[in-house]
Amino acid sequence: MQTITTVAELRRALSNARRASKRIGFVPTMGYLHDGHLALVEASRAQSDVTVLSIFVNPTQFGPNEDLSTYPRDFTRDERLCRDADVAIVFAPDAGEVYPPQFETFVEPGDLAKPLCGAFRPGHFRGVATVVCKLFNMVQPDVAFFGQKDFQQCAVVRHMARDLDLPIAIVTVPTVREADGLAMSSRNRYLSEEERRRARAISRGLFAAADKCRSGERDVEKLLAIAKGHLNEIDRLQYLELVDYDTLKAAESPLLRPAALCAAAYVGSTRLIDNVILA
Repeated sequence: MQTITTVAELRRALSNARRASKRIGFVPTMGYLHDGHLALVEASRAQSDVTVLSIFVNPTQFGPNEDLSTYPRDFTRDERLCRDADVAIVFAPDAGEVYPPQFETFVEPGDLAKPLCGAFRPGHFRGVATVVCKLFNMVQPDVAFFGQKDFQQCAVVRHMARDLDLPIAIVTVPTVREADGLAMSSRNRYLSEEERRRARAISRGLFAAADKCRSGERDVEKLLAIAKGHLNEIDRLQYLELVDYDTLKAAESPLLRPAALCAAAYVGSTRLIDNVILA
């Protein structure tokens, strides 16, 4: 495994793979890896010849009062996990490599970035789209892998790749969960034992609504009410919405198209997001 910190070195390292027509898979992360990230690596190794994993805590997707400075980091551990998972290249640029002096060009996503998290984190998806576009150009992969937990991010990235004619297949990998149902997230480490127990209410609510949908319930308001009925233990619900899978517009009753039931909630001071797909 190679650990690389500059774009020039990365391109040199991948040049032989390209000459040999090897398929390059890419897993973009902000580090502090967990089994959810490793599932992306596993998917990449199954679908490509060379796997590149990036570790970069992207400052442009954090708001002024968010956790950029305290976001969990453990690069030594991340390297070990990548080596054990047979990652070929860890790309770990610093902020100056990604955003050089006088950087001023951003990717501005459209309507997909406005609802859900976009309504509460202004500028977040502008930062996401910009850094992902830059990483795509740096790595130039054939296929890139993202986790379904970040449902809206996946939608924004898919449409960006399509709209900008980026020759990259975008693969969404199902959410990996803890044994108790909590969606794996680097931010779970912020939770105390008591908060962790209460955080399980989020997935319980989503699963309950999904079960009802599979049993034939197609009324949007009833499905939302079922999910919300399990959320009494959280401290603050930021949103709970049922949206069309493709457009992210509010789903309508009766539910006839694939949709996503999405939630963002605070348990203690930790913001958690989760979703389930209803088909």
